[in-house]
Amino acid sequence: MFELIIACFLGILSGALTGVIPGIHVNTAGAIIFASSAFLLTIFSPEFLCVYLVAMSIAHALIEFVPSMLLGVPEEGTAVSILPGHRMVLEGRAKETIRIVSIGGYGAIIITIILLPIFAVILPLFHEISKPVTWIILLVVSIYLIHKLTRTNRDFLWSLFLFIVSGILGYVIFQTPISSGLSMMCIFSGLFGISTIAFSLNDNSTIPHQNKFYEINLDKDMIKSIFAGGISGAILGFLPGFGPAQGSVIAQSASGTSDNSDDTVGFLLAISGLNTSDTLFSLIAIYLIGNPRSGIAVYMSYLISEFSLYHLLIFTFTSLIAVSVSLVLCLKIGDSFSKLMDGIDYKKISIAVILLMVILLYIFAVIYSAPVLYLTLALITSTGMGLLPHYLGVSKSHLMGVLIVPAIIIYFQMGF
Repeated sequence: MFELIIACFLGILSGALTGVIPGIHVNTAGAIIFASSAFLLTIFSPEFLCVYLVAMSIAHALIEFVPSMLLGVPEEGTAVSILPGHRMVLEGRAKETIRIVSIGGYGAIIITIILLPIFAVILPLFHEISKPVTWIILLVVSIYLIHKLTRTNRDFLWSLFLFIVSGILGYVIFQTPISSGLSMMCIFSGLFGISTIAFSLNDNSTIPHQNKFYEINLDKDMIKSIFAGGISGAILGFLPGFGPAQGSVIAQSASGTSDNSDDTVGFLLAISGLNTSDTLFSLIAIYLIGNPRSGIAVYMSYLISEFSLYHLLIFTFTSLIAVSVSLVLCLKIGDSFSKLMDGIDYKKISIAVILLMVILLYIFAVIYSAPVLYLTLALITSTGMGLLPHYLGVSKSHLMGVLIVPAIIIYFQMGF
């Protein structure tokens, strides 16, 4: 048992590291561990490596909000939170922002653990029923998402266009032999990271002084948002084809918020809760429905052939420790980031972040022997596409068609 505790804390430290590095996906780090598993298993037990992966994924899911909020560097689960987070940072509320997403992520994990017995009974049944109509569910949610986040016919048409075109981009790049982790790193860097930062360069702004004092009082609306994030993440953990980004519409609807609403706090609470809750349930799904729902979960399913109740309890307890320690780390790291950024020329730091993202992309391209020219074309295309919502005045959430459309196509084909 002592070795599992060590594995948990090593995983937390690794997740914190991957979480603060712009553009690094947790699946990339997991792939490195899995690729070395033949050697590592001669030293450590499969449970040790799995606990390490669980702790790393939970810590990463929470701490990745720091670069997302302060630098505008997203991953799938944080992409829709960029603009609301940036608004608060530009208002001098960086520390408050970090506390909001920390509370949301921590609270959602607690809620999902408490409700786990109920989900264990209901969601496997729902999973079996939904199998034949998964593509219909995806399509309906997508249409609802577009309708929900648009106010005029003009915005609806442009949003639909962005959804379809980004979906085509996603479908094309996922048909290549390039690893899914590298593909997502490329297109998410362009669609949500580089494009958002590049557009903000037009303002020639500096990051304002961040408020030193902050106070967050939990009220019923905030608790509702946390609960909505936890429930939404649990549902996504069992629905094939859905991820944190697509599920943001569920969390927004359940909490009554959106990325364009005045209730920025409620929105961020729901999205951060969704991200961490989905991370946990994507792992638990291995036991409940025998189907891994994330890259980390796939690696774990190979390391342990048969998941028992013992494994479920161990991984649930690991996630509780990981999110508790990560909560403290997220606050400390976030405060340190906000102090370092106080008064810094935003244009310079933005250019530096863009360069770092591009350099990391090409480093992994070399590691995975991926076609550099193809990735360059995909990065340029996705960056150009990511700039469009800014000039059209519509939500960037519609660019999530990059993942939703390929899922609709795949599950439509499976149904026939």
